[in-house]
Amino acid sequence: MEPARITHTLEPVFDARSRVLVLGTMPSPKSREVGFYYGHPQNRFWKVMGALFGEPEPQGNAARTAFLLAHRIALWDVLAACTIQGASDASITDARPNDLARIGAAAPLSAVFTTGSKAAELYRRHCAGMLPGVPHVALPSTSPANARMRLNDLVEAYRPLLDALELD
Repeated sequence: MEPARITHTLEPVFDARSRVLVLGTMPSPKSREVGFYYGHPQNRFWKVMGALFGEPEPQGNAARTAFLLAHRIALWDVLAACTIQGASDASITDARPNDLARIGAAAPLSAVFTTGSKAAELYRRHCAGMLPGVPHVALPSTSPANARMRLNDLVEAYRPLLDALELD
């Protein structure tokens, strides 16, 4: 598969009640196909979110949106566009960031969480200045490529997100 220039087409999920912002890197080909974040059936993001809140895994785009908003979670990606090979974050070049200040202006964020090391690196490089004073926490990837972490390990690693919401 050749690298391709991809423009982010998914709208962010947030409202004025959002307190934490979760950022991936860029929607995978499967996520773009289904029109929502973490759309690959083997990605464990939604399993982690359900387990973290002691709820069933939300199924479908509408249920996932409702879940996020009910828990005061904003969801988007660090990048607005990049050149990428398939879903390989390691292959990303020519990164252009999303305007995260758009969410910061609409919601009183208490923390930003990035999913995966590339999202964290790109957030620090391109976006941290858009949300001054908002702490950033790097979380592990929920991608099937991160096979070394079991589901229970991921849920525990994501506990700081729950803690940030409970502190608010």
